[in-house]
Amino acid sequence: MGFKKDDAELALIEALKSRGEEAFAEYFMNNRDRLHRMISMRMDQRLAQRVDASDVLQEGYVDAAKRIEEFIENPVMPLFIWIRFLVGQKLAAVHRWHFKTQKRDPRREELAASQKVPTVDSQVLAQEFSASVTSPSEAVSKAEVTKKMLEVLETLDPIDREILVMRHFEELSNNEAAAELEITKGTASKRYVRALAKLNKAMAASDRPIQNLPEN
Repeated sequence: MGFKKDDAELALIEALKSRGEEAFAEYFMNNRDRLHRMISMRMDQRLAQRVDASDVLQEGYVDAAKRIEEFIENPVMPLFIWIRFLVGQKLAAVHRWHFKTQKRDPRREELAASQKVPTVDSQVLAQEFSASVTSPSEAVSKAEVTKKMLEVLETLDPIDREILVMRHFEELSNNEAAAELEITKGTASKRYVRALAKLNKAMAASDRPIQNLPEN
């Protein structure tokens, strides 16, 4: 069952058919920063010092390039979501390989039971959001903002946290986020607005609200 392709997606598929690897490489490079950000935010902090996000991304690119004909023959999802899935699988494999020697590590059990992309740690997400609303010189303010955001994020449903990550840092549209989370577009929109409202309520005193992204 295919997805409903818009004009841009149809043009992209035609470019892949006519120009093959060249068109794919061009598209990948145009979206490289988004994918790199996804890996960096989702990589366990214990691995960050020994695993380079760029290496994971390169492995994901190689895998996707080898399988691009599969996508062209049966494009069941947008190209970006397909690439994101393959890159996410590479990141999950890195986690499984690392944690396989740690018998009691709960993350190991989580990834062994599922092939899903690793989730973003609440502390990392709080730091990313606080950095987006404070300047580097506001060290004290940033610490306070991070603490407030972390308190709110810890109360959110995991899906709501995922929607915030996908929309604000991975730059997925509402429709893409809904597809990734296997929920309706309406549900995705409601969850996003509700989660953002909770964060902004905690930020009310700072007069630096996080802007609501357009629904698309």
